[in-house]
Amino acid sequence: MVDIYGISNCDTVRKARKWLEAEGVEYRFHDLRSDGVPADDLEEWADAVGWEVLLNRRSTTFRNLDEADREDMDRAKALRLMQAHPTLIKRPVAVKAQRVLVGFTQSIWENDLA
Repeated sequence: MVDIYGISNCDTVRKARKWLEAEGVEYRFHDLRSDGVPADDLEEWADAVGWEVLLNRRSTTFRNLDEADREDMDRAKALRLMQAHPTLIKRPVAVKAQRVLVGFTQSIWENDLA
């Protein structure tokens, strides 16, 4: 079972979910916008892949942050912002047996999730 975290109207998340279904991979979907993300999970993801990978600096949400929030970014600040604004998390996040993947790259998912 794979846990997928994302936003239902995100094109990349839709593409990833479609791929999982085509491959017959069972998954649970967690909508970051409506469900948020537990702080412990966010910490684990940052430990696994790095907070820099998780933080989507190209998102509209990031661009709309106050300049002070965008500057002098470090792990603690990034995690606090992602907790407050889950749409700052790069999507999708796939978790399977302690393996964390961020973003959808089919070749990587084929090796690690299928």
